[in-house]
Amino acid sequence: MRRLRRSFLTRDSHVVAPELLNKLLVAGPCVGRIVEVEAYDSTDPASHTFRGVTKRNAIMFGRAGHLYVYFTYGMHHCANVVTGRVGDGQAVLLRAVTPMSGLDVMAARRGRTLHLADGPGKLCQAFGLDLSANGTDLCVGGAIGLYDDGVPPPELPLITPRIGISVGVDTPWRWVASSGT
Repeated sequence: MRRLRRSFLTRDSHVVAPELLNKLLVAGPCVGRIVEVEAYDSTDPASHTFRGVTKRNAIMFGRAGHLYVYFTYGMHHCANVVTGRVGDGQAVLLRAVTPMSGLDVMAARRGRTLHLADGPGKLCQAFGLDLSANGTDLCVGGAIGLYDDGVPPPELPLITPRIGISVGVDTPWRWVASSGT
């Protein structure tokens, strides 16, 4: 298992997103296989970067490979992997993972044993990702990272419009590795 290199992430979000499927998200003892993602960029009205740099979204305009975590609806955190070149304002939303290890920790954080990480808010809660993880460099040593264990992305992932947004709803930038999410 090897940590993803920054060069893998320094490409457009809609190119990186489907290639993140079946990679591993690791946060301490918690490991999950990425099975659902969405791409966002600064040309997209649904993206936090559409109107330019703000204090909240500045990390998305930075170096690829950092984690952009935000709080939404007053109750959920969402985690994104910054992609593209510095100044691009791109990221891939991690929507769901299949838990692989650390299930006891995830279950304790979620207060349940089923549906631990099958949505972006659930994923963040299960993996303990909150605003304190915003800006974490996923490409260097540390407790949080993205890894490749040799399992390739699916040859034919499900491709759909993104969900949970009110603008840019027809853009087919959501990729799902399996129907089990």
